Amino acid sequence: MDALGVGSRGVVDVYSLSNYTFGTKRARGEKDATAAERLLRMRAQYEKEGKRRSVGAICMVSQHRTPHVLLLQITPTSFKLPGGRLRAGEGDVEGLARKMRNKLQPERDDGLEQYEFDIGDQVATWYRTSYEPQMYPYLPAHITKPKEEYRMFVAHLPEKCYFAVPKNLKLLAVPLFELYGNPGKYGAEIASIPHLLSRYRLNLE
Repeated sequence: MDALGVGSRGVVDVYSLSNYTFGTKRARGEKDATAAERLLRMRAQYEKEGKRRSVGAICMVSQHRTPHVLLLQITPTSFKLPGGRLRAGEGDVEGLARKMRNKLQPERDDGLEQYEFDIGDQVATWYRTSYEPQMYPYLPAHITKPKEEYRMFVAHLPEKCYFAVPKNLKLLAVPLFELYGNPGKYGAEIASIPHLLSRYRLNLE
């Protein structure tokens, strides 16, 4: 265990973007067309099931010896990490691996090689305190029942693989330096990634 309370290998191997092949698979409909619709649905779910638990994976590739983070683009102005909402009773790592298979792996009947994602350290926890877009990297003292808890993990990619992304989404490799200080475009959670990764040595292949 390290000082942050999570196990750490200290090193992340980051392989060249040219090692990976990209394709598409059948569309997987996003449940909400806008952030406002998502928050309305979250309110209804909270009243039935309680706090929403969700997870996201920080996956990296390198290009021109520069680390890039893989983001899913939902709309021209909406981005997210691979991941999503956990099922009731589902563990973080188990659920994140399932979500990454849904978003990044080819279909099982495509005849393409399947692979396992290596989920590493949890590096952040964010809280949604109300039905608003803003999330916080801490739980304010006056909040006893957050509406959502979002945990971010480092995911170690295989050296080579085939990514198959639903046709209605785009998979982008965004330079780490573009995320830094850019919450207006990517949101506070994604913009925090350069800080979260500063504790690691990135081994750029």
